[in-house]
Amino acid sequence: QFSLFTYLRPFLEQVVHLNASALSFVLLAMGVAGLVGTALIGRVIGKSLRRVLIAAPLLMAATALALLVAGASALAAAILLMAWGLVGTALPVAWWTWLARTLPDDTDAGGGLMVAVIQLAITLGAAGGGLLFDAGGYRATFAASAALLVAAALAGAFSAPRSPPTQRDAHAT
Repeated sequence: QFSLFTYLRPFLEQVVHLNASALSFVLLAMGVAGLVGTALIGRVIGKSLRRVLIAAPLLMAATALALLVAGASALAAAILLMAWGLVGTALPVAWWTWLARTLPDDTDAGGGLMVAVIQLAITLGAAGGGLLFDAGGYRATFAASAALLVAAALAGAFSAPRSPPTQRDAHAT
């Protein structure tokens, strides 16, 4: 996620050729979509956390690949980035829910580890994305981001509990 996200501005300036006002508007629209996604994600997680942890990164990977195909169009890029914001901004809620369900008796330690992993992901994503952007442009960065997001979906498939904990499970411990 961070290898693509970090390089949206140069993509929007150099490939889509947005001026400062249009760029600001697209990023604002992406942020508003993220707010909507965050407001809705609880309902979706309630139905199936496992599906969210698999589908969300796959949707983001598809968005990254779609940006490769149609990204030079300002309208297409704006719509795709709104989809990215809708899903990508809400996804951390799913992972924090996963953490709470996976480590119900050790959420403080798990939360600390999660924050460290997120910081590492931001650092590696930005650095790796920058190297790719310099070497192969936005196409290399966005393709690598899509591949990493597919790997994240696989991790979600293996990491997600198959069903939410029940009251009986909570009393069994």
